[in-house]
Amino acid sequence: MMYWNDHGMNGWGLGLMTVTMLLFWGLLIFGVVALVRYLGHASQHRPAAYDPPPQPPAGGAPGRPTPEQLLAERLARGEIEPDEYRRRMDVLRGGPPPEPPPSGR
Repeated sequence: MMYWNDHGMNGWGLGLMTVTMLLFWGLLIFGVVALVRYLGHASQHRPAAYDPPPQPPAGGAPGRPTPEQLLAERLARGEIEPDEYRRRMDVLRGGPPPEPPPSGR
């Protein structure tokens, strides 16, 4: 039996192994860098536990009526009388508490 090069690799095998190893380490390093950048970017967009929650706009949250609007709707539907509407609006706006209407006794 004749063994050429004692079962060793020739130049092509050594070159292919070198290129493959460089590709492997390059892809591994690229993956680690991409993962670190992704995790760092994602943590910047999440609110931290100590950040206060966002406040709604002064006029109330969009799609949610203010107390004055609710009161006006109740008046428009006929659920409350105009006198009660005015008394409740005074209370909402920080006026003195209204006196109860006189009883019929």
